[in-house]
Amino acid sequence: MKIKSDEITSVIKQEIEQFATELSISEVGQVVEVGDGIARVYGLSNVMAGELLEFESEHGTVMGQAMNLESDTVGVVLYGSSVGIREGDTVRSTGKLLEVPVGEALLGRVVNALGVPIDGGPALETTETRKVDIVAPGIAARQPVTEPMQFGIKAVDSMIPVGRGQRELVIGDRKTGKTAVCLDAIISQKQFWGTEDAVVCIYVAVGQKESTVAGVVDALREAGAMDYTIVVSSGAAEPAPMQFVAPYSGTAMGEYFMWKGKEGKTPKHVLCVYDDLSKQAVAYRELSLLLRRPPGREAYPGDVFYLHSRLLERSTKLSDANGGGSLTALPIIETQEGDVSAYIPTNVISITDGQIYLQPELFAAGIRPAINVGISVSRVGGNAQIKAMKEIAGSLRLDLAAFRELEAFAQLGTELDPSSQRQLTRGQRMAELLKQGQFVPMDVIDQCLSIFAGTRGFLDDVALERVKEFETALLEYFRGKGLPLREKLIAAKSFKGIADEFKAACEDFKSTSWVG
Repeated sequence: MKIKSDEITSVIKQEIEQFATELSISEVGQVVEVGDGIARVYGLSNVMAGELLEFESEHGTVMGQAMNLESDTVGVVLYGSSVGIREGDTVRSTGKLLEVPVGEALLGRVVNALGVPIDGGPALETTETRKVDIVAPGIAARQPVTEPMQFGIKAVDSMIPVGRGQRELVIGDRKTGKTAVCLDAIISQKQFWGTEDAVVCIYVAVGQKESTVAGVVDALREAGAMDYTIVVSSGAAEPAPMQFVAPYSGTAMGEYFMWKGKEGKTPKHVLCVYDDLSKQAVAYRELSLLLRRPPGREAYPGDVFYLHSRLLERSTKLSDANGGGSLTALPIIETQEGDVSAYIPTNVISITDGQIYLQPELFAAGIRPAINVGISVSRVGGNAQIKAMKEIAGSLRLDLAAFRELEAFAQLGTELDPSSQRQLTRGQRMAELLKQGQFVPMDVIDQCLSIFAGTRGFLDDVALERVKEFETALLEYFRGKGLPLREKLIAAKSFKGIADEFKAACEDFKSTSWVG
């Protein structure tokens, strides 16, 4: 066969025209050691701290992050299974930091710490991503917390108010209702969904049983709260790196919505629940010890405080120039035998703006939520309350504290004078009034009406076992005969000038609608 020279020339010309001069340069290293979610890599001399690395294994690509930069090797944490990664395998640097998918497509979904759906639903239809670990906004980008974040729980909204942009710690022993308080807060945001004040909720489960997380998702779905909620789950069976990174991933997903306010869009308010950070600290301790970082107090590494502070510092109320969005954090910490002076509890207490302390003794005594009012505090206080609540709940905390003292004294069988007896009677009824079932958050106006009736003495002659019945009947009255007055309170958001009318209405209710 004769080869024609003009044909060869045309082929060569075509190849020259299509030739691309783009070069793909990537630094390549080798795995020296692997195991327990950690790998040591040799040969990546230019790698950056926190850089994302690509491991080629027999089961596909696994991502990792450079954590320890040593003289000859790099300590890497693996975000995926280490099964299939062998000594001598190739590792490539990517020049990127860890990112997760963000956007409206995540609402109603259950995802893992890397933002991959694990609920059996379709793939996420979003192209937007955000960096997992960023520097928090500075002081100039923020403003003081002024808007209430309604929990729908009387004891919290009246005495330990939480504002949008606040960091409120929920702390207590296991099985004291910590998750229940936070789930009530999520369900309570349903009333705002679809309005300007809409709140996107993110529930981050760290080190929980898969069955527990499934129960939480079912409870939220039943309450109709999954429409505005993202669940980030990193179960107890997952490797330590996934548990360590999950709270940061959840925060990044929330920040997407928080900054929407700058574009003039909604929702721009976010509520993040971290359940719980003591398990994240344990996962970080495991990582650190495997990376041969020196242990400190309780064998935790020295930078475990920095771990939580850089996470919670990202919760903020942005300035109006930045759109006025907010990210409220509810970190949960589990104590051992009520020891709040342990390392992790003291760390997180010092970072947060107050704590809701749940006591096992109160829980066992049937006081639910089991909030110890004496130890619990909100450092934002009245700024995170509507005026009406501020007016009636001012003395509630002191009254309850005085009642607890008096109750202990009365148990000795001592004769009480009439004034002390009245105080004891009032305190018993207020403690009963503040009890509340799970998954039944109350509207803030209903809370104000209940507490108004209690603090003004309308419950003093009601039998203790009928306090709940009285409350239900009173709220029904204000939705029927007393509706004009209730609407007046909604409009004014204050009892100023109308307190006497409410007293008269309560007296009318007791004389006409209540059979004592």
